[in-house]
Amino acid sequence: MSRTHNPCQWLPVLLFLLQFFHTSNGDVGTAAQYPPPYLPTACFGSDSLQFPESNLLAAAGDEIWYNGASCGRKYLVRCISTEQTGTCVPDKTIQVRIVDYAGDIKTVPSVSGTTMVLSQTAFGSVANSTAKSINIEFQQV
Repeated sequence: MSRTHNPCQWLPVLLFLLQFFHTSNGDVGTAAQYPPPYLPTACFGSDSLQFPESNLLAAAGDEIWYNGASCGRKYLVRCISTEQTGTCVPDKTIQVRIVDYAGDIKTVPSVSGTTMVLSQTAFGSVANSTAKSINIEFQQV
């Protein structure tokens, strides 16, 4: 029994893999959470009009702060892992806006030294809010 393979039968699979690898260009880091009050901020002072209505906001850690250049930037963020299994919300990606510098936030974050410190609303959207920190994939929009 000889079997011939049509090379075109693999084309859909190859296209899918190329698309997957092309769109997976996010960075990997860590995130913690912090409670309100979120004002004043290093980026916008006491101007809460700069906050997204959804309250999906974040403070930038040293890794992405760039001397304030990250102020106002938007990032897609998703939880990829934690110390405790089942903590991440599966397949959930959110968009956050950088409004502050993690080194200057007025309330104590759950963990210091992370890539981003997410508002309680943002953190709870991608992970169980009882987690202290999470591993994230993020990409600037």
